[in-house]
Amino acid sequence: MANDSAAPIMLELVDEDGATVGTAEKLSAHQPPGRLHRAFSVFLFDTEGRLLLQRRALSKYHSPGVWSNTCCGHPYPQEQPFLAATRRVTEELGVAPSLLCEAGTVRYNHPDPSSGLVEQEFNHLFTGLVTASPAPDPEEICETAFVTPQELEKLHADGPFSMWFMTVLDAARPVIQEVTGDAAGW
Repeated sequence: MANDSAAPIMLELVDEDGATVGTAEKLSAHQPPGRLHRAFSVFLFDTEGRLLLQRRALSKYHSPGVWSNTCCGHPYPQEQPFLAATRRVTEELGVAPSLLCEAGTVRYNHPDPSSGLVEQEFNHLFTGLVTASPAPDPEEICETAFVTPQELEKLHADGPFSMWFMTVLDAARPVIQEVTGDAAGW
């Protein structure tokens, strides 16, 4: 269900407990000081326990060219976060997630000094498996990589990552460790 590029993309505004309180246009929700809205973050792993990362397309208006988790985004108003996460993984990466499960929620407020935008989000976390090779949409993603925890540590030290990445990864770690059996050391 792709949005018509002329139609504004609406986000669901929430209170501190995640209850819906209204809607706002996507860009306006991210302008300072930011408005608390619903979001999701997905972490998919291959059968070897490696995490699938994406590097955001250079044409993205927010956080272009930075590495981030497998997929992230915003549900449409009244869309369940699980369905939105599944939809966006398919749209962005051209694959369907397997065994996708909830991994909790996290609330954060991360200003982005380079764009001036603010990530003020009540984020639903999901983790699962990916068994097919990604076929990324170049308008969304310029690069993907499967990484071990050690490779992630080096990549994180060397290159720019989304401002929310470590917050959502740390919040999802307990469920990630269950899903991967923590054989890889997540």
